[in-house]
Amino acid sequence: MFQADPQLSRVPGRRQPKPELDLKTASKQDHLRMVIVMDHQSPGKLDMQFPDIWLRDNCRCGECFLPQTMSRLPQLWNNLDTSVRVQQHSVDLDQEILYITWSDGHASQYPLAWLRERDFSLANRTRYLSDFYRPEPRHWSGTDFEHIRREFQYRDLLASDEALLEWLDHLAVYGVALIKQAPLEFDVLRRLCNRVGFMRRTTYGDEFSVRAQPGASNYAYLAAPLPLHTDMPYFEYKPGVTLLHTLEQSDSPGGVNLLTDAYHVADLMRERYPEQFRVLCQTSVDWADIGRDGELEFHNIWRAPVINLDAEGRYVRINHSIPQRDSHFTVPLEQVRPWYEAMALFVRLAHEEACSFKTTPGDVLTFNNLRLVHGRTGYDDTDRNVRHIVGAFIDWDIVYSRLRVLRNSKSNS
Repeated sequence: MFQADPQLSRVPGRRQPKPELDLKTASKQDHLRMVIVMDHQSPGKLDMQFPDIWLRDNCRCGECFLPQTMSRLPQLWNNLDTSVRVQQHSVDLDQEILYITWSDGHASQYPLAWLRERDFSLANRTRYLSDFYRPEPRHWSGTDFEHIRREFQYRDLLASDEALLEWLDHLAVYGVALIKQAPLEFDVLRRLCNRVGFMRRTTYGDEFSVRAQPGASNYAYLAAPLPLHTDMPYFEYKPGVTLLHTLEQSDSPGGVNLLTDAYHVADLMRERYPEQFRVLCQTSVDWADIGRDGELEFHNIWRAPVINLDAEGRYVRINHSIPQRDSHFTVPLEQVRPWYEAMALFVRLAHEEACSFKTTPGDVLTFNNLRLVHGRTGYDDTDRNVRHIVGAFIDWDIVYSRLRVLRNSKSNS
């Protein structure tokens, strides 16, 4: 690391750095060339560090950035010079702007407030990912359910952005929330989805009715017990949030909802049964849905493991549905039995960690379909004892977008 030559910091016609500003370029290795700025607004705070190539890529001038789209322009990348270096730099502390002249002759300026939000420190990156990108999920066991369970009033969600923000945040963190006192009308879910963004359409339409019916095209349309599952694992872009509005509830002892946080189940397997956990993360399974709904005939297939991880080892999706697991299993022979043994363990733990409750007419159960497995007990279905649930989906991209907009609005008010 070296202190830049003071003469290189002088840019004609600009205010020079005040003594308390520490502005350096560092170059332990060529790919780690950085500009380091001490944040004078927070004494004692670690210096802000910015790779020089990142600063050049994120120049805010009119040649490089289009304000109305809030995005960089592609011109730089048509002939990107990755060897570009800082030629001169200075900071105007009164205006709080960092000025840089580059070895390619380009001049850039960066507001310090903008830089503070993008500081590469671990604390700042962690804050951004958990507070703005996506709330950090908190996993729960079946015995924890009554402590994390939260209810929201339907009318509040339609009328109040504050209530809407609280619902979406709770749903993002815990994966489940119950909405109470919704009218017994067919457009309830559409109104809720429109408050967030818009519904996700599938092969079963926008909204769908879950009730016992002869010649059912889906296992959920039977009165028999519905085993724990995620909805539609046969879609590459699986619906993210499931909404279930109870219009009529069976008076029989059955029809009880079952829910398990499958991320918690995955935690248990990762800790106690690492080999079975690895199998469920690495073995692709063929998920399928074949049938007809109205005039639409379909044959959906998607191959993916039961437990899906991102590049950092975090859970991003659980796939599980016994009726919708295809008889095709396109893996090498030696992987078959280990998968069955690992999956039997997953199902056992999911049942052991399940919570149960029964919704009443006017309830809307909302939950993370990428995370929770859900089911219900069987029930009696007669002309005088009907269970009727209306369902719909929203994608998580739409939910997270609305959540950020609401947070920004709240912080700016």
